[in-house]
Amino acid sequence: MKLNRLLRTKSVKRMMDEMAGDPLSDTHVSLHRHLKVRDLAAMGIAAIIGAGIFSTIGNAAASGGPAVVLLFLFTALACAFSALCYAEFASLIPISGSAYTYAYATFGELVAWIIGWDLLMEYAIGNIAVAISWSDYLSGFLEGFNIYLPPWICMDYLTAARSVEVAQAQLASGQVLTHTLTEAYQAWNTAPRLYGIPLILDIPALTIVVLITAVVFVGIRESRRVSNIMVAIKLSVIFLVIVAGAFYVDPKHWSPFAPNGAGGVLKGVAAVFFAFIGFDALSTTAEECENPQRDLPKGMIYSLVICTVLYMVLAMILTGLVDYKELAVGDPLAYVFSRIGLNWIAGVVGFTAMIAIAGVLLVFQMGQPRIWMSMSRDGLLPPKFSKLHPRFKTPGFATIVTGIVVAFPALFMNLQEVTELTSIGTLFAFVLVCGGILLLRHKGSDAPVAKFRTPYVNGRFILPALWVVLAIALWGLNEKGFMNFVLGGWQHIESIPLILFIIISSWITWKTCRHQWGMIPVLGLLSCLYLMTELGLNNWLRFGIWLAIGLAIYFAYGYHHSKLNPPVSKE
Repeated sequence: MKLNRLLRTKSVKRMMDEMAGDPLSDTHVSLHRHLKVRDLAAMGIAAIIGAGIFSTIGNAAASGGPAVVLLFLFTALACAFSALCYAEFASLIPISGSAYTYAYATFGELVAWIIGWDLLMEYAIGNIAVAISWSDYLSGFLEGFNIYLPPWICMDYLTAARSVEVAQAQLASGQVLTHTLTEAYQAWNTAPRLYGIPLILDIPALTIVVLITAVVFVGIRESRRVSNIMVAIKLSVIFLVIVAGAFYVDPKHWSPFAPNGAGGVLKGVAAVFFAFIGFDALSTTAEECENPQRDLPKGMIYSLVICTVLYMVLAMILTGLVDYKELAVGDPLAYVFSRIGLNWIAGVVGFTAMIAIAGVLLVFQMGQPRIWMSMSRDGLLPPKFSKLHPRFKTPGFATIVTGIVVAFPALFMNLQEVTELTSIGTLFAFVLVCGGILLLRHKGSDAPVAKFRTPYVNGRFILPALWVVLAIALWGLNEKGFMNFVLGGWQHIESIPLILFIIISSWITWKTCRHQWGMIPVLGLLSCLYLMTELGLNNWLRFGIWLAIGLAIYFAYGYHHSKLNPPVSKE
């Protein structure tokens, strides 16, 4: 096995030629190009404004208080730096595949496979969690009309199995069960049994995945229409929430502004970042844009700016309506209006949440098959994954596989423990995309002149100053002292990701000073890497296990079938 084969890059010219194929060939089938700037911006909003704004924003506000608005701003800046890098790559390489394709052109095949495998995890786990969340909202919405689904068809097996012993113990001691425990207990006792095993399946989660997958399979035009309708509805309701809530805001709830300090604000990193992921999925639609080099950068930036403004305004509205401690609920927007007596708005919000979450599912179910397709085109996956449907011009087989991969686990799995893998996977992709722009600057590229280019600001003097400020901040936040923190070894094992960040940031600072790297991709890389350190060592370990599985698949199949392998002589 030769190292240069693992690091071989794929030229942009070759990528463009392979995408174009031979238009005179009977087997040449291309994707339909229907997407414009407004469609891309709408899809970005559909992907970003979903479960994050309707659920995780509450827990983040409960930890950080009104100061969580600053965390939204910081996270938005980190995403903005990455979005600019994504936009330049999308302008240079208007091909489906997102960060996988960009890594292939800069870092080489092995890193491209790693990021492609990472994106598959990000989309799959994210969509399973979103489908389960949609099921929960549906059950709650129907209960508002006194329609109660049997618990065993709208709950996963693991939740019921883990809850039944707790419920039995509490009942034996005379305690009153919570609503969640009551449903789990009823599901376990009322479910039909097969060979003594309760058949507890989340049917609504399965149903929404099947419906969304069908829309994605039929075509990009239909997906665009559905996405645009969903975005129009959710934006209308969000404006209603902002306008109506503004009349009931009590400024006294904003004091103290940061009741739990910086530590409390940072506890919401995973939740807040989860609210922003999604704009990267737009880059997977490059081959379905009318003018990808012009429209993709605009669509990404527009959607990110719009959603950031809405998030910050909503955070201030929510923390102004009730005490921040009350927001640790699964449906904060609906809760605050029920709390102030506007139940009809709470009902509208609950219905809109289902639409918003379905919109997120639509965009990511559309993105994942196109990554399968790109990896298959390069020979790293079997050819079946890159085959397009002759009528709908979509990656049909890959779309069906994506539906199965998401729908089947959503039936019976409880992924609450691993949803942060979605955030760490996305942040890892952002880090590599920002690093890829630095490589393009350093090594040059055979790509045509981009219609969009990340603004250049020399970081030679700015970054060292920022690094010193960050080091002082880390020293001050650590109660036991910086040296004890560093030398604590396994006693402070949870701090290993932060130690790695300090080492990497020091190296990047030195490289920036030496090569005069641009500040925007450097800040994007470092800010996303720092956010990864806040997700905990356990998530890093799980992420590492997933990547190890991917590497085993690559060396078993992709390494030997890559189209960059030299042709085998027939003699």
